[in-house]
Amino acid sequence: MTASPRPSRLGERLPPFYCPLERDLLHPEAKQVEARAVEWVDAFGLYPDAVERAWGLATHSADFTCRIIPEGDAEALLLFCEWNYWANAVDDWQDSGSEEVGTGAVVEHGVRLLRTIENPGAAVLPDGPMTRALVDLVSRTHAMLGPFELRRFVEGTRDWLLGAAWRAAQAEAGNMPGLNDFAAMGPLANGTRFSLTWSDVARKGRLPAEVLFSPAVTALTDAAGFIVSADNDLFSYDKDDHLEPREVNLVNVLAARERCSPAEAVPLAVELRDRVMVLFTTLRARLSEGADPELRRHLTALGHYVAGCIAWQSRAPRYASPRNRFELPLAEAGFEIRYADAPSAAGTEPPDLPALASWWQWVRG
Repeated sequence: MTASPRPSRLGERLPPFYCPLERDLLHPEAKQVEARAVEWVDAFGLYPDAVERAWGLATHSADFTCRIIPEGDAEALLLFCEWNYWANAVDDWQDSGSEEVGTGAVVEHGVRLLRTIENPGAAVLPDGPMTRALVDLVSRTHAMLGPFELRRFVEGTRDWLLGAAWRAAQAEAGNMPGLNDFAAMGPLANGTRFSLTWSDVARKGRLPAEVLFSPAVTALTDAAGFIVSADNDLFSYDKDDHLEPREVNLVNVLAARERCSPAEAVPLAVELRDRVMVLFTTLRARLSEGADPELRRHLTALGHYVAGCIAWQSRAPRYASPRNRFELPLAEAGFEIRYADAPSAAGTEPPDLPALASWWQWVRG
């Protein structure tokens, strides 16, 4: 990992990642997508000055986009990439720790954002660069997506905003939630369905509603979201470790539950994450048996989402040279990633967490 002026509470190195999925894929037009997305960012003045611009670009939103969707239409990827730059700017505002960013502010903004996506002419957000960029995104999204995909995107955005509001409420109350509550609601802030909608749009894939929203595929999607959220809580931990009360994330939830240090909670987080990864790969294999080509492509895309997020986060200066330690992001900052050959915990039984345990019924059924 990049040398830091302040050591991580998690220890010197991140733990190995168990990820028995196809890895290190990247869309062939990634550089072109990135260049065009940055032009869009600058055209709308998304960042008020050079410092904010540097931190905004340190999200590596184009790399995220092109690793979780390594194939498909470049125009769809470009629009999704621009959404990600915009959404990360909102995320940084939500995570700033400012007294002005309480639960009420997060909810107020979230409702207005959702209404703008559903009704671009609603005029419920104040004028400014962020709003003008959003109106452009919404207009082009309505033009590109059909009603079914647009509804999926709205629901995915709602997940993200509800999850962010829930985390903000916990922090505002000085409350570290219990593990089951966190497992049920914490990963919503990751915006899994926000991202997966664009994966299908770029690949021009469309599962019938009765398949996409079936209990088994829903469980698999939620499992993917939990894994990505758990991984993000490891990669992003240092970025928010200055906040008091402590950031609501999987490591801190487990540390509070077990009354241990964050470093001592890491193996517990990895064990739970790996257990869900085993469930994910097992259920995905089961669903692929006898599946038609469209479902198989969707199942493959879910794997790209999980593996691509690890590769992206390991290279993002946003995480490897965080703002609470560096004045500016280091362009070449990154984490040394190690991949585990086996899960950290043996066994295939569900965890003793009702929020997660129901997923296992679709493996046994």
